[in-house]
Order: sequence, then C-alpha cells, then structure tokens
Amino acid sequence: MPFLTDPFDDDKLREECGIFGVIGVQDASSFVALGLHALQHRGQEAGGIVSYAPGTGFNNARRFGYVRDNFTSASLMETLPGSLAIGHVRYSTAGSKGQTQIRDVQPLFAEFARGGCAIAHNGNLTNALALREELIERGSIFQSGSDTECIIHLMARSIQKAIPERMKDALRRVEGAFSIVAMTRTKLIGVRDALGVRPLMLGRVGDGWILASETCALDIIGAEFVREVEPGEMVICTAGGVESVFPFERQRPRFCIFEKVYF
Repeated sequence: MPFLTDPFDDDKLREECGIFGVIGVQDASSFVALGLHALQHRGQEAGGIVSYAPGTGFNNARRFGYVRDNFTSASLMETLPGSLAIGHVRYSTAGSKGQTQIRDVQPLFAEFARGGCAIAHNGNLTNALALREELIERGSIFQSGSDTECIIHLMARSIQKAIPERMKDALRRVEGAFSIVAMTRTKLIGVRDALGVRPLMLGRVGDGWILASETCALDIIGAEFVREVEPGEMVICTAGGVESVFPFERQRPRFCIFEKVYF
C-alpha cells in the first residue's frame, strides 16, 4: 500500500494496527495478550509481544495469524515474564508488499548505549521513504521494511542520553498520523501525533498503568479508563506515576530587533 502524502487524503474508515502496553502488574504479557485479542479487529496479519524481567532481560515473540492461535499457549507465555510488556497486532500499510514478512512484525527492539527499547506504532509516517533514504546514505542498516524502524535509527543518532529524550528527538523528525507505545527496562511510554489522528488511551489496573488503542482493550482486563492521551502528548509511565510532556510544541517565534524597530 503506498504511503499517503497527507493523513487525511484517505477518507475511508480504517483501523490500522492495534497497540497495547502495561506496566506494574504480574505476568504483564498475559494482560497484553488479552488486550491484543480485544484489538484483533485492528489487524489480523500478525502480532507480537515484548516483555522485560530483571532476571531474563527483554524477551519477545512474534507470530503470524490471530492472537488466539498464538498467545494462548502457556509454554509461549512462560517465555515472556515480567511486570512490563507491550504488544502489537498488524495491518500492513508499510513494509513488505504481498505476504507479510516476520521481520516487519512489531514490536521492534533495539539496544542503545543506555539500554534497550522496544517500540510499536499504529499509523503512517508520511515522510518515511525520505527518512529511510537519508538514514541509509548516512550508514544506517535497515533490517525490515517497516516505517517504525526509521524511528529507531533516528533515536540511535540522537545525542541525548535518556531513551525518552532520544524518542523526542526522533519524533520531531517524522510526519504523519501515528500513535506509539514503547518500553525501556523501567518505563512504559506512549505518544500521540500532534494532530491526534490516531487514538491512544490511558488506563489503570490495580497499581499498574495501561496504554491501548481503544477502550475495549481496557474493558477485557477490567481496567479503569483514565483519559485519552492528548494530541501531541507523550506520557511516561513508571512505578512512581505518570509524567506528561508535549515534545511537538513549537517555541514562540523570536523576532529580530530590527523587526521590532520597523514595526
């Protein structure tokens, strides 16, 4: 499917991919599997889950087909321990043409200087092709056809140290309609594009926090709907609570002194 030049060019209702993340609960990957099952209507081609546990590090499973056919296996879910996990169900709008390739199934994972990060996104990055060409010319080696991988390479080139700051740098370069869930070893991160075209919900279950494409994914696990993530907002969920920032806000224009004199 070609990239759209504008997020509003296609006026048909399409639910492109579903994303879900949870922090602060036991067996987080089981919550993610249930959430993805509720979001199955948003993507039926493939699904994936990444989790983190201090003893085993980051663990992931990516499979073709329905959530119910893959992530209901006890033996598989045992490989995804921890109290922090994110997941994705895929409806391909970018990446391999024709049959889906496993390399394009999200979440995608990368190791940075200060630790690993997994990321999954819903939507289209309308400048992904231009970014990809630029990054390849600068030496980046892409492993997939997913536009999500552009974000990872942009993060890798950021001079910031903390992963949320790297993500802010990267997302200021991308254009389009998107919502994102990402995770580090201690943080669950959600971002919504500046126009708020793609949905993202914040929920609460026990002492944990949830991010999901739709409230139906909160209902299935008995989570409380807190609010929508606002357009252009980044939420950073940790054991201590939720931090909110707006990385896409533009600074007020600074006028030259000669302009002030002239006017």
